[in-house]
Amino acid sequence: MKAQVFRGVNQLSYEEVPVPEVGPDEVLVQVRVVGLCQSDIKKIMYPLYEPPRIFGHETAGIISQVGSDVKGWQSGQRVVVMHHIPCMRCDYCLNENFSMCDTYKNVTTTAGFAPSGGGFAEYVKVPGHIVRNGGLIPIPDGVTFEQASFVEPTNCCLKAVKKAQIGPGQTVLVTGAGPIGLMFIMLVKYFGARAIATDLLPARIEKALQVGADAAFDARDADLPSKIRDLTGGLGVHTSLLAVPSEKAFFQALDCTRKGGKILFFAEFPDEVEIPLNPNVLYRREVDLMGSYSSSFRVQALAADIVFNKCIDVDALVSDRYNLRDLGAAVERAVRPSAETYKILIYPEGKV
Repeated sequence: MKAQVFRGVNQLSYEEVPVPEVGPDEVLVQVRVVGLCQSDIKKIMYPLYEPPRIFGHETAGIISQVGSDVKGWQSGQRVVVMHHIPCMRCDYCLNENFSMCDTYKNVTTTAGFAPSGGGFAEYVKVPGHIVRNGGLIPIPDGVTFEQASFVEPTNCCLKAVKKAQIGPGQTVLVTGAGPIGLMFIMLVKYFGARAIATDLLPARIEKALQVGADAAFDARDADLPSKIRDLTGGLGVHTSLLAVPSEKAFFQALDCTRKGGKILFFAEFPDEVEIPLNPNVLYRREVDLMGSYSSSFRVQALAADIVFNKCIDVDALVSDRYNLRDLGAAVERAVRPSAETYKILIYPEGKV
């Protein structure tokens, strides 16, 4: 089969590799589409992992082979593949902090070499632990593979929205109107809250309004805090969601968040970034700082339900489609996006 093999920093090799052999409790899935995630880009561009590896994890496809011991699944079924499933037994899992579980963090779906997701290939093997514990999600009729590939990123954003306890009557600031920021806007609206978005690009400001933001502003607007106070009865937003790794965005969110509000870090900052902060700002205003990393098993079913029932318009997030052989070009487009670049999807040869 064909796969994009990570051979070193910024080195992708489109090559022939063996189709993974399936064990008795495992399933082989023919990849039909896989989303290009910022975490994939980071793994390709920086020396974080030893090569060779095959990345890619926002995967939807068709079961092509099932192991002899597998129950409840058969060849031909359309499925979403979840690459993270927690153990459900450790202290983290028992406290519903699933993304800190060692089993969760140990990626085991693979298309060969050290297991690393495996979606950037024609076939990916799903291990028994994931098959048995909810890591395969059937795709209903009427839902495309493209739409289904959004279940995992929707889960990640949904986890953050639930953690911040966003609900009806609230106003939420979303910093950054890229694909994640736009999904946040949709989910904020789904839960009955108002969304205010910021971005640097006029096209993305307009896109934020198109997908449901009540207001959208240039992030460089010096009057942004006062404009947001005007929209919130002089109080500021209940919650700010940081969808961009920007120190300026954080301090802007701090200025725009009301007393007793929340600021949630969703985008991952570079490790060398340190944000100087007077703790009395948090103490006197009772502002909560929180982080949300990756997905949550607890909201997995809800994420699938939201996508499959078209409660949010994931089709509006797709801007680019690339063949698997052109993954390098897709990464380049993501790193140097145009004003119209949002979500990029990758397809095995001939499937675009």
